[in-house]
Amino acid sequence: MPAGDFRPPRPSRLPAILSLMRTVWHGDGDLLSLLPGEAFSMKAGELGFSRRSIKLFNDPDLVRQILHETDGLYPKSDLMVGALEPLIGDSIFVSDGPKWRRQRAMIDPAFSKMRLNLAFGAMQAAAADCCERLGAAAETGATLSLDQIMSELTADIICRTVFSISLDSQISRDVFEDFSIFERGVAQVKIWRLIVDPAWTRAQQDPDVLAACTRIRKHLGALIDTHLEAGDGAFDDIASAVIAARDNDTGQPFDREELIDQLGVFFLAGHETTASALTWAFYLLAIQPDILARLRGEVSAVSGGGALSFEAVRTLLFTRSVFRETLRLYPPITFMPRVAMRAGRIGPYAVRKGALLMISPWTLQRHRQYWPRPDHFDPDRFMPGREAEINPHAYIPFGSGPHTCVGAGFATLEAVLILATLAQQFDFDVLARDKVRPSARLTTRPAEQIRVRVRRHNAAA
Repeated sequence: MPAGDFRPPRPSRLPAILSLMRTVWHGDGDLLSLLPGEAFSMKAGELGFSRRSIKLFNDPDLVRQILHETDGLYPKSDLMVGALEPLIGDSIFVSDGPKWRRQRAMIDPAFSKMRLNLAFGAMQAAAADCCERLGAAAETGATLSLDQIMSELTADIICRTVFSISLDSQISRDVFEDFSIFERGVAQVKIWRLIVDPAWTRAQQDPDVLAACTRIRKHLGALIDTHLEAGDGAFDDIASAVIAARDNDTGQPFDREELIDQLGVFFLAGHETTASALTWAFYLLAIQPDILARLRGEVSAVSGGGALSFEAVRTLLFTRSVFRETLRLYPPITFMPRVAMRAGRIGPYAVRKGALLMISPWTLQRHRQYWPRPDHFDPDRFMPGREAEINPHAYIPFGSGPHTCVGAGFATLEAVLILATLAQQFDFDVLARDKVRPSARLTTRPAEQIRVRVRRHNAAA
């Protein structure tokens, strides 16, 4: 099949009332299934029927206006804050206004620790360990979860770069399972709350969700304690920089719980979102052999069949385009909800106080007006010859404005290295490929884990 002719899995698009009925009938909290067909062609409009008003914005200029607003008119929504608070507290990922500015000022120095050339060695080491595990699985013919392979690998990379230690595989499996429990059960994605609750209704989280958050925070606390107990100067990494941070006004550091909040953002956002994208990328490569062959050809031409250097990875334009196109079709952060703090207008559209302003990379990045053949997998659209055709404000997998993901460069380098390294050595045979479908709760994941068998790639074949 020629490049760009393949349309990968997506939910069917129904009229609004049928989408709502389907979502309620299945009862799995999948927000993608709630999106009506018109969401992919309108610039803005009401999304279904709800007590508080949910307005979807697809106009790139209006999306930019909302995300770049700095006066506190459109903070992160109460639904998202209430959902994430048990996991990462009132951290930089969910805070706004003066509190966000204080936190950002304190941890900005840590961002310099994400120097990509220095982090690259940790990424290589984690990828090499993953290849060893995959090699063993190839020998036995074991069936594996592609989702879990990527989650363990990206968690290991974050652990090495943030905490300077490799992540025990059992801990990574525990975190993977607990995050799955959290994502499935968190109250943000209970459809009835979107429909009947007024704005700013406090969500009560299920006990199993709270227990999963407690276990994840316990693991993070144990990792932080290795640094607190070692004392100043023992480590030179992201965690040590956040521990050393001081409030500019009071001179006070983060306490232990605040450290878990802030470093939890690095750990969970830094590994879960990249793992989600890589799961989809390897699935797409597995069922698109022509694309996989092109990627391998580029990697071989650059590496000569050996290990990839930092400079070499940065020249892998097609591999990077595969990742960017995957992010377009399957953005890990499916929705970026904001809330209107007062009634007003956004462009020509009236919004009332408490309205949920829904910005969705999923719809914006598949919008018929901004993307030719928007549902097709076409990495070439991001290659230098065509990239100028893209409206940059219609492509926001890492957000936009003051809250743009600071780890975008880190995640891109990490993903390109992993794609190149694993594709050089292995083939992934997807089992039950026709049953794979996307689902969104907090992130875009396969509705069920993608099961694969791993084979060593015979480059001479």
